[in-house]
Amino acid sequence: MKIVTFEEFIPKAQLNLDGLKNLQECYASYISKKIPQPHRVIRFVITKSDETGYYCEIDCLIPEEGNVYSLEGNIFDFRKRRHENTDKFTSVLLIPTGIGAEIGGHSGDGNSVARLIAKASDVLITHPNVVNAADINEMTDNTEYVEGGTLTNFLLGKVGLERVRQNKVLILMDKHIEPSFNDDIINIISAARVAFGMNCDVYEMEKSIKSVPGYSKSGRAIGQVEGLEKLFAIIEKFKNDYDAIGLSTFIQVPNNFYGEYFSTNNIVNPWGGTEAMLTHSVSEIFHIPCAHSPLTTSSEVENLDFGVVDPRKSADSISRTELYCILKGLHRSPKIVGPTNGITLEDVSCVIIPDGCLGLPTLACLENDIPLIVVKENKNLMQNDLRKLPFKSNKLFFVDSYLEAVGVMMALKAGLSIDVFRRPVKNTIKL
Repeated sequence: MKIVTFEEFIPKAQLNLDGLKNLQECYASYISKKIPQPHRVIRFVITKSDETGYYCEIDCLIPEEGNVYSLEGNIFDFRKRRHENTDKFTSVLLIPTGIGAEIGGHSGDGNSVARLIAKASDVLITHPNVVNAADINEMTDNTEYVEGGTLTNFLLGKVGLERVRQNKVLILMDKHIEPSFNDDIINIISAARVAFGMNCDVYEMEKSIKSVPGYSKSGRAIGQVEGLEKLFAIIEKFKNDYDAIGLSTFIQVPNNFYGEYFSTNNIVNPWGGTEAMLTHSVSEIFHIPCAHSPLTTSSEVENLDFGVVDPRKSADSISRTELYCILKGLHRSPKIVGPTNGITLEDVSCVIIPDGCLGLPTLACLENDIPLIVVKENKNLMQNDLRKLPFKSNKLFFVDSYLEAVGVMMALKAGLSIDVFRRPVKNTIKL
């Protein structure tokens, strides 16, 4: 089984983005016929939209000979919410992986933003890309660490999230030709066990999967993953004994990519897209919390000298295992439960995204009248004008910064209309 990204253009005649129902119908009648059969979509992104249609990138699980894993299940299915719970203010912070976001698109440089949003929330739900910073993860106690594919399913109303005190975690690591790398992984797990009482074991895999990064036409980080059935067989063996799975596997990044990434060229993180493809597939098939850290391929890579780098990338430049961040996250990552249990879609008070990001989470907000806060300062590769989506009044808010986003959040929490804070104040409408 492998994961492949397909790039497709969908004409506006085929898709009218007025909600999830329309997208669901478009998949059944048009998109599914553009992708090899059989398949299972695990991620859907609109990278650019214009007057003619939508440029889409679709990550799919494709079976190979001997596959025994079900491809049933449709990422475009959803449950519409009928009410909003207002007992707590629950925010969702999204910074998609692999799009070159100015804030949160590098090495855990979304941590400070997450801490700010968490302070304004009773509960913050976010995903690994925001807070993973190699050996650093500064998420707060009221933050729920949820794999990106699971978070999408949560916003589609297909799963709930049950808070836990502690998970029993299994780390699956590739066997390294240089044993010192595997020793360091075990040592960092031991450090987590001693430092915050983590319950964690490790399993060494031989030649489990092949992961090769790449870039799409939009510049978004993607890749191709092969041999997933080997990884899935190991997870199948242990899934009933562990609450969460961490992956420390090779991603075959060419050495020149490291130089370009850590230089001033500012290319998109080359391994992030492949990591997301891996964890999306695991969460989609097994419904278990999951996160990934890339295992350095050789001492040659480890010894590359990049000097003083962009502060947003510095965590990656000094870590040997890049594992501690996911240990911290998986320690209390919520259990994936039924759609009406635990924290549910009905509990979501607002969603915060970078400008231009158009995928299933954005459309879920549109479908369910969830306030969507769009941060213009967090520039990225996505080219979509979200103002053209048919959001209801006071459901779509554009702000310059995350500092301003918190102001909108506090107004929503207090039940205050945003327009009264702007001058001139509009006249009261007389019908």
